[in-house]
Amino acid sequence: MDSNNLESQANHVIAVSGTDRWSVYHRLQDLTISCNCTQNRPLVAKIETATSAIQLWSIVKRVTGNRGELIEWLKRCWETSV
Repeated sequence: MDSNNLESQANHVIAVSGTDRWSVYHRLQDLTISCNCTQNRPLVAKIETATSAIQLWSIVKRVTGNRGELIEWLKRCWETSV
């Protein structure tokens, strides 16, 4: 398999709105997940591991979810951990 093809598979465009995009970008940087975000361009993250994918999913869910959804998600987490 071509190494350029492998590299492109790891890059994912994250579809979130303007201010949410910057929140996600800064959190990904805090977690040392390689990402790029410029003005008027989509957020692109390089997801190389399952852990990175889960972290990305969690960040986007937290930023884009409404309060009710997040409360229900947290309740389900507590139920499954007991």
